Amino acid sequence: MERTFTMIKPDGVRKSLIGEVVRRYENAGLKIIGLKLMRLSREKAEELYSIHKGKPFYGELVDFIISGPVVPMVVEGDNAVNRVREIMGATNPKEAAPGTIRGDFAEEISENIVHGADSTESANREIPVFFSEVELVER
Repeated sequence: MERTFTMIKPDGVRKSLIGEVVRRYENAGLKIIGLKLMRLSREKAEELYSIHKGKPFYGELVDFIISGPVVPMVVEGDNAVNRVREIMGATNPKEAAPGTIRGDFAEEISENIVHGADSTESANREIPVFFSEVELVER
């Protein structure tokens, strides 16, 4: 079993897609073992996106992610990182296949509904930003 981190961004919450995103993950056989609705502080947002610090889009990314509520999740299953990324679709919605979250609901790259860890290393770095081990529920 592999764990990964994913998060519904403010535009996904604003578009009432929480249930739809969770449904897609669960229908793929993945288990949600951590989930919460929250607003990120600037500090948490900067910690999450620290790998992008210094890039031209960093400030815009942080400002967007703190602009409204988000839904961070820990998802578990076989090959969870890759499966979540497949369900999300390409980062750029114009390149995302129909049937993926971004292909079906996102309109622009800067507001693309969901975030997902790109590797187990990233997931292991991102999960503790939002969840302690005792908050995760084995199912």
